[in-house]
Amino acid sequence: MQRTISLSCWIVFSFLVFSCKAPVPINYSVPAQTMVRSKIKSTKFLTGADNVRSYFSLLKNKKVGIVTNQTGLISFDSIYSIYDSILESNIDVTVNKNVHIVDYIKEKTKIDLVKIYAPEHGFRGTADAGELIIDGKDSRTDLPIISLYGNNKKPTAEQLSGIDILVFDIQDVGARFYTYISSLHYVMEACAENNISLIILDRPNPNGSIVDGPILEREHDSFVGMHPIPVLHGMTIGEYALMINGEKWLKDSIQCHVKIVPCENYKREMPYSLLAKPSPNLPNDHAINLYASLCLFEGTNVSVGRGTDKQFQIYGSPYLTQNHFSFVPRPNLGAKDPLYNGRECCGEDLSEIPKVQQLELKWLIKSYRETENPPAFFNSFFTKLAGTKKLQQQIESGISEEEIRSSWVKGLEEFKAMRQKYLIY
Repeated sequence: MQRTISLSCWIVFSFLVFSCKAPVPINYSVPAQTMVRSKIKSTKFLTGADNVRSYFSLLKNKKVGIVTNQTGLISFDSIYSIYDSILESNIDVTVNKNVHIVDYIKEKTKIDLVKIYAPEHGFRGTADAGELIIDGKDSRTDLPIISLYGNNKKPTAEQLSGIDILVFDIQDVGARFYTYISSLHYVMEACAENNISLIILDRPNPNGSIVDGPILEREHDSFVGMHPIPVLHGMTIGEYALMINGEKWLKDSIQCHVKIVPCENYKREMPYSLLAKPSPNLPNDHAINLYASLCLFEGTNVSVGRGTDKQFQIYGSPYLTQNHFSFVPRPNLGAKDPLYNGRECCGEDLSEIPKVQQLELKWLIKSYRETENPPAFFNSFFTKLAGTKKLQQQIESGISEEEIRSSWVKGLEEFKAMRQKYLIY
């Protein structure tokens, strides 16, 4: 069934401007117009991107850039549920179809979108983890694509030239080493330095109810961990932006003029299935839930299933011969040359276990203890992922998981107190 919408009827766009309902830290004055909402309330769940009534008017008569990837989808099912009764039409859209925000803006609106900025994995999301992304042009919209995972991870003044306002719409998964929040940091910093406003279209964190893991120590910061937070931070990307600003983590303590378009009718504990894979090796909800726990294996000699169809749902290596489950990695989308390509790996299949509610260490500890005649189990990347040298030292010393967890308590309590100031939901 086809329906049609008239963009001209959206001139009633309006928004409420108010500060976050959470207490504000002494060292952080929430900028005016931090939060942007529509006056027309809905009982339906909406992502920030879905709530077009709240932000399209802010882009009118502006040169617009957007930081996004394949996850930047608008759900027309959600939009119709609240706007159908007041919209007329001359635009054909299929009900229940999800459309990319870039495609929609270019094809269905008069907004002057002029540049795309792409994070790790690229704009359409097909590149391997860590693969160099080069500048290019989107074949569908003919828009130039500026890579933020190539020669520079922070947009330069030249790359931002001609932009009046920047939109950030990327689905995060709530793990410190998932690099989209690092890209967010650099985008905010570049916007602050170049006096460009930033609009963040918020999306749920699929691991949003979990806060766990060691706090990153500043001497171990990198692009896979830029801030003193735990492995699982339990914040949406909009809330995280408020924290970056509020804690003055940008260079020279500058602050970005940022507006958050929040999700509507969202609670942190709500189950949330992503509309698109956030990266090639996170194919489903289960992989996203296990990602933070299994990603620590990327700093060891154990495979997390790259090169199979169960990425981040299985683990194994040629040196874990006591295990009955096995798999053989082969090149596939997102893993052109996977670890142990063509070799049998023994380990565990976790694809049917219940959803985890914490950062699980038991598989890492078990693998360390059961690995036979290996090269070094840990590599230098492990400390970057863990954000501390202590975790590797604790595992090598034979300390129990319970004792390791107890060493995180003070840091987690301090982080949760800081985090509370920036929560929107």
